[in-house]
Amino acid sequence: MTIKLAKFGIGNIVRHRVHAFRGVIFDVDPVFANTEEWWNSIPEHSRPAKDQPYYHLLAENADTSYIAYVSEQNLLTDESNEPISHPQVSEMFCGIEDGCYIMRHDNAH
Repeated sequence: MTIKLAKFGIGNIVRHRVHAFRGVIFDVDPVFANTEEWWNSIPEHSRPAKDQPYYHLLAENADTSYIAYVSEQNLLTDESNEPISHPQVSEMFCGIEDGCYIMRHDNAH
């Protein structure tokens, strides 16, 4: 299996290609690293490939904030220039610069 470089990085603000949510990336898996149960819960016709980067997001939509796990093929750069209002943003990031959140040094891996 060939592992490709991630298109997005920690702190990048992204939006989902199909569903109406956006978020900030706080972790990246080089390939799918969730459960088979999670994988099988995705309708087969829209299941993304496993051999691509997957991103952990502090996500939000019009109604709520949550943690999302999204394949690279389903993400686009968010160009709204709006901050993410997820309540955990301030726990993981210390600010925003040039449209990218800055990870807190005490949280760096």
